Amino acid sequence: MRVHVLQLIVGDKLNSDSYNSVGLNLLSAGTVLDAGDISMLNRHSVDYVDIAPRSSEIENVVEETPSQQANVLQVTSFNNAIAGIKEIFETLQDGGSLRNESVESAFNPMIESIQEEKDLVSLLLSLNSQDDYTLQHSVQVGMLSYFIAKWMNKSEKEALVIGKAGYLHDVGKCRIHPDILNKPGKLTRDEFEEIQKHTIHGYDIIRKSLKDDTLALVALQHHERMDGSGYPLRKTGTDIHSYSRIIAVADIYSAMISSRVYQQRRDLLYVLKELHRMSFGELDPKITQVFIRNMIPNFIGKKVSLSDGREGTIIMTNPTDFFRPLININNQFIDLSQLAHVEITKIAI
Repeated sequence: MRVHVLQLIVGDKLNSDSYNSVGLNLLSAGTVLDAGDISMLNRHSVDYVDIAPRSSEIENVVEETPSQQANVLQVTSFNNAIAGIKEIFETLQDGGSLRNESVESAFNPMIESIQEEKDLVSLLLSLNSQDDYTLQHSVQVGMLSYFIAKWMNKSEKEALVIGKAGYLHDVGKCRIHPDILNKPGKLTRDEFEEIQKHTIHGYDIIRKSLKDDTLALVALQHHERMDGSGYPLRKTGTDIHSYSRIIAVADIYSAMISSRVYQQRRDLLYVLKELHRMSFGELDPKITQVFIRNMIPNFIGKKVSLSDGREGTIIMTNPTDFFRPLININNQFIDLSQLAHVEITKIAI
């Protein structure tokens, strides 16, 4: 039977070979699909595939797909990357300079530990630190930027540079007073203008310390928006460096899924929906679509809580509305696309 790629389930079997738009054979007939295969079909923008009839009706679909917790190496490397950015901040606050060796010794091992990871959603849910928001956010943005670059078919070398740019994007915050940076209430106009200066500080620090104009430009531009509504220079469209446009998507996603002193974390799927909205003006639409398309399959098998108090498991994504999937609740199947008043409030592994 012919199904949309976003309706595939782990364990489905291909009836025929699957090709991408340029005729490259991606998967052969007879392949039993795993999460990596489904993600790969998405990366190649395949819309429909032919699968063998499922052995049972949808009511007998296994309630949840096994999801992988972050392994010990990933957790250790993640925490080391946080310790690394913390040390960088402290060195700069004490008048020291940024050293490339310090950056790469903290960041690169973390990327090596996760670069084969196919379920980024589980990874984000598993990796968590008690360190302050700015530190964890820097590591998350570096990690997300690396994955976006890979999904855009960048080389490993270029993806590492983009990931490093994400890791350092907020380094200018070391020059913002902690009372402003961690203020629990609404910022005054003067305080907000002070916060905005972290982009200029970051540019200045990286350019002087690392002599790297590209990394410096990302620190300067990651809050610029395609429609000119960003800061500090109100750049528009392609006047914003392509790396900065990648980091902007990662930055917003990480910020919205994180708890901060003035904001509760939002659900991972809700934030993808918000990014989709922002792609019509503020964010680069191609980059945002690549990110959403590669993240969506990772939600299959995840446990969810709904706004009406019920709990269930995502078993299919909806090709016409990525953000309102099919949910299995006690062997009853709820199509959220038909329930406008019900929302997913929480996703867990």
